[in-house]
Amino acid sequence: MRKEGKNQLVNILAEQISSSNYLYVTDISDLNSVNTSKLRRLCFKREVKLIVAKNTLLRKAMEKSGRDYSELFPVLKGSTSIMIADINNLPAKLIKEFRGTSPKPILKGAYVEESFYIGDDQLDTLINIKSKNELIGDIIGMLNSPVFNVLSSLQSGANTLTGVLKTLSEKPE
Repeated sequence: MRKEGKNQLVNILAEQISSSNYLYVTDISDLNSVNTSKLRRLCFKREVKLIVAKNTLLRKAMEKSGRDYSELFPVLKGSTSIMIADINNLPAKLIKEFRGTSPKPILKGAYVEESFYIGDDQLDTLINIKSKNELIGDIIGMLNSPVFNVLSSLQSGANTLTGVLKTLSEKPE
């Protein structure tokens, strides 16, 4: 590939990397064509971009992206692919799900919520990080809880009052 083509590829990669806050560096080598196609389809379905790139080009793109990805540079060895998503834990869940049928992809490192996670042993930690929508749901649930308690108390009080009135009205004088 010519230098102009490499520069163009680096610019495209840098743009994609800088447009997302969540970057997973993985190893999908040794996957046969059938499993690679399954993984690509699953990524497409879940709106995760799966990009295979040469380590040197990827490193240049990371340097050009405007963020400091220097902690991920040591994992850029061997076969490397990146997963880019709009939801922080989605690629981790996807990797875990796909590994139910295949030994790969292996997580080399990740940049999530302005933190770095290095090594495949961090996969469960990444899965347990709550996404923005999950956090909003938790907050709404916590805010609704006192309201539901008050309403149920009022309803049970009304039922008790109705029961007392009914008993008193049925009681012979």
